[in-house]
Amino acid sequence: MRRLEHPNPQFERKNWQNLNGQWQFEIDDSISGRERGLIEAQNLSGEITLPFCPESILSGIGRTDFINAVWYKKIISISPEQLDGRIFLHIGASDYYTEVWVNAKSAGTHKGGYASFSFDITTLLKPGENIITVCAEDNVRNPLQPRGKQSETYASRVCDYTRTTGIWQTVWLEFTPREYIKDFKITPCAAAGSVEMSVQLAGAGDLSAKVFYDGSIMGECAINNCRQSVNFSIKLNEIHLWELGCGRLYDVELKFGEDTVHTYFGLRDIALNEKGLMLNGKHIFQRLVLDQGFYPDGIYTAPEDASFLKDIELSLAAGFNGARLHQKAFEPRFLYHCDKMGYMVWGEYGNWGMDYSDMRALPNMLMEWLEILNRDYNHPSIVCWCPFNETWDYAGRRQDDDMIRTVYRATKQLDGMRPCIDTSGNFHVQTDIFDVHDYEQNVEVFKERYDLLFKTGELFDKYAHRQPYTGEPVLMSEYGGTTIRFKDNAWGYGQPVEDEAQFLKRYEGLTTALLDNPKMIGFCYTQLYDIEQEQNGLYTYDRQPKVDIEAIRRINTKKAAMED
Repeated sequence: MRRLEHPNPQFERKNWQNLNGQWQFEIDDSISGRERGLIEAQNLSGEITLPFCPESILSGIGRTDFINAVWYKKIISISPEQLDGRIFLHIGASDYYTEVWVNAKSAGTHKGGYASFSFDITTLLKPGENIITVCAEDNVRNPLQPRGKQSETYASRVCDYTRTTGIWQTVWLEFTPREYIKDFKITPCAAAGSVEMSVQLAGAGDLSAKVFYDGSIMGECAINNCRQSVNFSIKLNEIHLWELGCGRLYDVELKFGEDTVHTYFGLRDIALNEKGLMLNGKHIFQRLVLDQGFYPDGIYTAPEDASFLKDIELSLAAGFNGARLHQKAFEPRFLYHCDKMGYMVWGEYGNWGMDYSDMRALPNMLMEWLEILNRDYNHPSIVCWCPFNETWDYAGRRQDDDMIRTVYRATKQLDGMRPCIDTSGNFHVQTDIFDVHDYEQNVEVFKERYDLLFKTGELFDKYAHRQPYTGEPVLMSEYGGTTIRFKDNAWGYGQPVEDEAQFLKRYEGLTTALLDNPKMIGFCYTQLYDIEQEQNGLYTYDRQPKVDIEAIRRINTKKAAMED
């Protein structure tokens, strides 16, 4: 059985049960399952392997046509002792509208394809056998529903790929005492050598927090008679900074009555000024690569936990120091490995597919985006938020600037620590970083465009009529995208190269133009690996190098003009 690791290392209890593996399964194209009695039914018509979506090979289904709805069932056994506390059913992610029943009684619903969610199912359970039933409905052609890079046509095309329907992350049970820790936020302060914690509680009692580094106690705090929430700060005995390439992590043990939760944090400060992003008071150049989190046999879902680690290692080998996690909220396990390895990333939302000219789409997007922000706030590897990407005016529709502005302000309200890019590439309304997308393949033209920025202060922007530049730090968040070793049906940006030598020459010219520009604070190359018909990765879809990766590393690691 695959994917048995704990799905969320930042919120880990010992008492939990992984429910991945074989589930009963049925595709419901007519969305008639409720009428046909599938809620109450003991059995469904087929089987599936979770946490993989039915479009994937690893699910055992492999159906890539549109799927309107899917049903899942699993029998679980619960002891009388387990019912003495609380029992939560967690689903890492399910696309798109999901309802859960326990013993044919509704446990709750969730809307969205990326955020994790859970239900307290204690009162719905009984000692012995219990039936969990899940239904997920998905319509990627609904303009009020975000879909990310899932194709809205029958076949994958251009930069849209195979769809994901239903559950695609780990399902698990978690057992807690009656009074337990509900949630917490951890905010490090490297300059002060301390960490602030905000803990939400269910019930009343005494709370303690202990911080460790490499097994040694670094600080602790105890507060008596806590209710609902408590805020406190812990001064650290030793300073071990989270840095690029070295993710030094502190371990944390939180105890509330009989409940114990283990977590971690990285001690680092993030700030942005006119020169760029600062990590622990030092300017860094963001050498990012576009990572879309697709896998040939799992699609949205990594086949193994080691797959996450491999992708980070492939990126580091090429001289990148981070990634733009594109049009998808990545699994917490991936972020955990980023945290451990000192690999910085942007947290992004899969907004494509939603009509951002229609304010009716805003609640669907914003509610889930806030869930993601709350879930991922504690990850030290996340250095920037990006809720939208390329919000085009198209088909007679025009971007509603108030929608973009609302999401930006909500993001900053929840997390004032990290910079936020309102909508990557276009059309900026209110943003901390003015990022641009430019797939120009001619090195001389590309360099001349952005040399103007430090020579005259003027930013080349083909969308200047829609997004006035007002002096924000500038980052090239998509460039290159050059097709390498293309197949007949391959797609990429610009004129494909004829051979490896031509590619390396073009890559060096484009990348050096950005590194040498003192007004450029970073870049993001498109992309790390091929995905289906998009053949512009440095690696193939199965993660094999297509070019000399050491040569790419030498180019990427040249000192940037803005670096301290």
